[in-house]
Amino acid sequence: METTKTQLGSARDIEEMIKTCPQHSCSWLKGKSTLFKYQDFWSHEVIIKKVVSAQQSFKARPTDVFLCSYPKSGTTWLKALVFAIVTREKFDESSNPLLTNLPHNFIPFLEIQPEQVVASQENSSFAHVATHLPYNSLPKSILASNCKMVYVYRNVKDVIVSYYHFMREVFKLPMEDAPFEEAFDEFYHGISGYGPYWDHILGYWKESKERPEIILFLKYEDLKKEPTINVKKLAEFIGYPFTIEEEKAGVIESIIKLCSFENLSNLEVNKNGYANEMIENRLFFRKAKDEDWKNYFTDEMIEKIDNLIYEKLGAIGLVLK
Repeated sequence: METTKTQLGSARDIEEMIKTCPQHSCSWLKGKSTLFKYQDFWSHEVIIKKVVSAQQSFKARPTDVFLCSYPKSGTTWLKALVFAIVTREKFDESSNPLLTNLPHNFIPFLEIQPEQVVASQENSSFAHVATHLPYNSLPKSILASNCKMVYVYRNVKDVIVSYYHFMREVFKLPMEDAPFEEAFDEFYHGISGYGPYWDHILGYWKESKERPEIILFLKYEDLKKEPTINVKKLAEFIGYPFTIEEEKAGVIESIIKLCSFENLSNLEVNKNGYANEMIENRLFFRKAKDEDWKNYFTDEMIEKIDNLIYEKLGAIGLVLK
């Protein structure tokens, strides 16, 4: 049974609705994670409850900016860059809050931290909000407000490996007890948090082609390869362009250095802190390397995922391998 966007009156109504959704217990996570399929994407019950609530009550404003992504596609880096860009006149390199706080603390997730999102809106005429939701499941107010969205995507093979390690470590499972082959198979069949991945990308890509002034489409690998060009483009898109004087003074390069994996991953807060009772900050800073997938994929896996991505996304020309 596929669920549509309908008004559900009470928390009990939502719980009853979720029970009717398709369920999947992730075998490679030893039954510690059960996903539910709601509006054609998979997620955990607690997330779906907040999604339904947001769809019914969240009010976006034209001045809000949404940072959108599939998990493990560069979300933490994008948040750090946006925060550093927006606050660059408030803090110098030695006093920036990114040095003592996880980037996720500054830009909350709509479907995970809705209270913080509302508080952010109340305290400012604009808010920066993150979401992993597929485009078609975003609250209608976001789509109607014409607020800007930045979408970052990444090579599917590296996403699979990063997602595998993140979830495995969240549930504290050693690699020998969490077979990568099983994780790959589930991902291949579209069963992963907020998946299928290809549908997630396609939803935002289609809208970015129709409304390029509303959605900026960024590739993680391009951001790494040409950070100055892409950070400049990002700043201009979200309404905080760099002046000629700032460019000459090396402000862009300073932000890139501050938000680099090498810098953030070595900070004490990101080595030993906790995002919540289940997730350690260090899990958001594993490797950030391109083509780490080569250490995990068999030839058969490579052929299967390449053929699938070509089938799903080949027609639009996105390079995900």
